Amino acid sequence: MRQMLTARVTAVLIALSLAAPALAQSTMVRGKVIDAKKEGMPNVTIVVESLGGSGRKLTTKTDKKGEFVQLLTESGMYRITASDPKIGSASNETRGVLGKPSGIVIVLVPSTAANNDAKAAELKEVFEEGVNASRASQHDVAIEKFNAALALSPACFDCQFNIGVALMAKKDEKAAEEAWKKALEIKADYAEALNALSTLYNNQKRFDEASAMSAKAAASSGGGGNPDAIFNQGIILWNQGKIAEAKAKFEETIKINAAHPEAHFQLGMAMLNEGKLAEAVTEFETYVKLAPEGQYATQAKGMIAQLKK
Repeated sequence: MRQMLTARVTAVLIALSLAAPALAQSTMVRGKVIDAKKEGMPNVTIVVESLGGSGRKLTTKTDKKGEFVQLLTESGMYRITASDPKIGSASNETRGVLGKPSGIVIVLVPSTAANNDAKAAELKEVFEEGVNASRASQHDVAIEKFNAALALSPACFDCQFNIGVALMAKKDEKAAEEAWKKALEIKADYAEALNALSTLYNNQKRFDEASAMSAKAAASSGGGGNPDAIFNQGIILWNQGKIAEAKAKFEETIKINAAHPEAHFQLGMAMLNEGKLAEAVTEFETYVKLAPEGQYATQAKGMIAQLKK
């Protein structure tokens, strides 16, 4: 996202951020472990492992009905592994979204446990190789790895999303758009893909499509509201010159997540356009406090110094 000041109180935003600040809420994964007869299996050990950077593992057990519940405090992909000393283990994966519980069923039988474990381990290894390649800007390698992961798990919407990210880094917007659409074919309420398409359409000045995708992203989080999606709606309105409506979206974002740095910065820019200099300074100071090394920190500090003269 880049800003260009054309006057002391005027700004034009020409791109939007995909930052994903943490929400002060939780979610849970509910599941059931069943045997070959589809009957619940009690006292099975359940390990919930984050596939993100934290690698955190949580352990619980199934109840007498074979059911379990595990609270989660962050969004992301999780591997759920069910283990029984007499049978073995089996795994499945799900995406946890804050404020939106997810469900999963694991079939645990002797004939499938070892195969499931091996397949899950291979999927994890290939996917992580794709992530590492992407971080190293080896985009063709990343695409190859994520396609290999898709061959192992055709329902891997994260694979499709990451293929889109790599294609976008290669400046292939059309192919990136198709990859993100495929991710949505697998998971229609996948907020990351919806936001990515919203950003793409906004940058291409396809504002109606951008608004539609952003609205779906905002709705995907359930009743709590998705602050990033709402912020993106504000950016789209800003780029259309609808400053007052954009300001309302930035205020709504902050109401949901007061620690959203970019929303404070953009609200400050909206205040500048209204000539409310003291209020603008407050928002810029909040941005600097929340993101002292953020992408707009230098710009915000400069405007604070200028407006306080």
